[in-house]
Formats: sequence, structure tokens, C-alpha cells
Amino acid sequence: MKENLIVSEKGQITLPASMRKSLGLGKSAIVTAEQVGGRIVLTPAVVLETEIYTDEQIAGWDRSDAFLKGERRRLSSRLAGRRG
Repeated sequence: MKENLIVSEKGQITLPASMRKSLGLGKSAIVTAEQVGGRIVLTPAVVLETEIYTDEQIAGWDRSDAFLKGERRRLSSRLAGRRG
């Protein structure tokens, strides 16, 4: 299926209803636009929800990733010895 579309002053295009229907694109559907050579390829996209982490969870991960007392100095010394 090939259609001519008009780009509005705001850079918007409207996909014909027949195209939207055949691709299963409903209201507020999301598509990915990609420039491939001299073409614009639109692909139906899927958005996955991600988990929202609390400040307390993030702080806990930061604490568990923190260096122990003197650990940073020991690691820095070992790395400096390998650079030679």
C-alpha cells in the first residue's frame, strides 16, 4: 500500500485510516520513525512499563555498592602497579 501524505507546517503527518487499521494502530498508538537511506520508515512500537524505585531503595543500593574503609586506596594502588 502506497499513499502520498502531506507534511503540515508543524511537521505532522496523518496516516490514512486504512493503513492504521491494517497495522492495528489505534488511538494514541506509538510508532518509531527511522531514516534509512533516503526513506523514512515507520514501525509500530511497544512501550514497556518500568518499575519506579523509591529513594530509599536507591540509597540502599548505593550503600551496598560503597567501598569499605581503605578499599578504594588498595584498589587504586593495585591498578597503579599494573600500568607500568
